[in-house]
This record gives sequence, C-alpha cells and structure tokens, in this order.
Amino acid sequence: GTYNGVGSELLKSFCKKFEWQAIHYVLMSNHYHLILFNGVPENLSNGIKLLNQSYTQYFRKKHGGIGHLWQDRFKSFVIQDGKYLLECGRYIELNPVRAGMAVAPEDYKWSSYNFYAFGKDNALLKHSVEYIGLSENKNCRQKLYREFVMDGKKENRGIERYFRQGFCGEPVFGKNLKLNGLVSKGWKKGPKVKT
Repeated sequence: GTYNGVGSELLKSFCKKFEWQAIHYVLMSNHYHLILFNGVPENLSNGIKLLNQSYTQYFRKKHGGIGHLWQDRFKSFVIQDGKYLLECGRYIELNPVRAGMAVAPEDYKWSSYNFYAFGKDNALLKHSVEYIGLSENKNCRQKLYREFVMDGKKENRGIERYFRQGFCGEPVFGKNLKLNGLVSKGWKKGPKVKT
C-alpha cells in the first residue's frame, strides 16, 4: 500500500512535469500500466525512465539492494480513440483481479477503476472523451462503465499483440501510422532481475 501511494504521488508529479494526461492506470506490486495522452513524444521515453529511476531510488533507500527494480524496459503502443481506448483501460483495471490481488476491480485501491465506475475523486485523472460519450447522465455512465468492465472479465487475450504491431486499433489506423513513420519494434522479455 505505502509503495503504491509513493508511486501514485510520483506519477502525479511526473504527469505535470512532462505534460502527460493520465487517462487510466493501475499500480501493481511489481509493475504498472498507464494510458497517457502525451503531447510531446520525446517526453514519454525520458519521463518513464526518470519515473522508474525515482521510484527505484526510493525503494532501494528503504530496503537496500542494487540494480534495476523492474523486470523489463517499458513498452508502449499507440491507441486509436473510441472503443480501443476504453478496451485498453478495462484491460489494465482488471489486472489486479486476474493476478488474484482483488476479487473485484473496485476492491483494488491503486487503479483508475473507482474514478470511472463510481465517480471517486482522483487528482491524477481526467475523464476521457470516450468515457463521457457513454451517457449524458453521470449515474448511467458509471453503470455502463461497470458493466463494460465486467464484460471484459471474459476476454482472454492480453495486450501483448498490440506491442508486436505497435498500435491498438483498426487495421487502417495502423496502416496510416506506418505511412507516417511508425516503426513497429518487436519486443521480448528481458532477463529476470532479482530484487
């Protein structure tokens, strides 16, 4: 709990510093997922690197040890708006449930789920246009979001396929990205690092 609180505070400060807008997130015990609007492309890689270094320094100061804290480098892909943004948000908010850390997504404090599903305050987040578009009525929108996320519990495929192709969206979206210079770099798991 304490570590995720520190991670949450660091994330807030880095969002401000690097001009990111956090849309969805989950902070797990050994990794995290973020969906960010990033207005300055160069800020993503540098910002994530510094965020990871800052958290690692905090953790190492408290517990000792040396070296990297996270197993792999960060991975990213471009998400088409609309349903794809909501689907990726749902996937990461169900991560604690799939990992056995919570029975239901609302039971896990360190995610964006309660912000969307129940309207809980979260200074880190801003509602996405896609979420607002679910309904004009706030209570109805929250109910629809809860139902949407619960429907996602049946989804077995992970988001790994999007890393391989470099985007999440319609094939024509991906084709346009590639025409504009997106280079899909395959990823592989790095060596396990002892903490």
